[in-house]
Amino acid sequence: MPETRTNRKRISTEPDTESVETQAPPKKHPGGRPTDYNQDIVDEICIRISTGEPLVRICREDGMPHLATVYRWLSRFPEFSEMYAKAKDQAADTLAEEIQDLADQMPMEKTDKDGNTSFDSAYIQWMRLRVDARKWVAAKLKPRKYGDRVELAGDKDNPLQVNAQVEAKGLFDAILQNLEMTKQVNK
Repeated sequence: MPETRTNRKRISTEPDTESVETQAPPKKHPGGRPTDYNQDIVDEICIRISTGEPLVRICREDGMPHLATVYRWLSRFPEFSEMYAKAKDQAADTLAEEIQDLADQMPMEKTDKDGNTSFDSAYIQWMRLRVDARKWVAAKLKPRKYGDRVELAGDKDNPLQVNAQVEAKGLFDAILQNLEMTKQVNK
């Protein structure tokens, strides 16, 4: 039979006047999130982004501005916007490096009750998900370097051709006709 807890706290609906009087007032949060543009915070955000850390995670931490504040700074301060763009570009390279590191890790092994060892398939799937997520983000951040290459080509027997022929005489005649019609309307 499972153990049960018997020492539960009893909740009373009546006010406890003794404890209310002796309790200290609740502490106020010191300041809240920063909203004023701060170069030190901007530098930290850009450094952390360049190492592959998502902005959402950075903004969840105490002492960091709210995500909306960072987006507002990006639109108001061109120097921050430029630093942020460079950091995102570097993040793509960081993610590609992490992919290599993750791929080089040996998968976890598990041992069954008979002493047989095998690779943990759940761990392998989790690592595959991590690699795929990094590949996707790197491809979106730097599509020319990490994106899929798409070629538009025909086959050997029937290659694609672009034929653009402009008849100068016909184009010139159409322009003159349009000008003559404009003159007649304006008379």
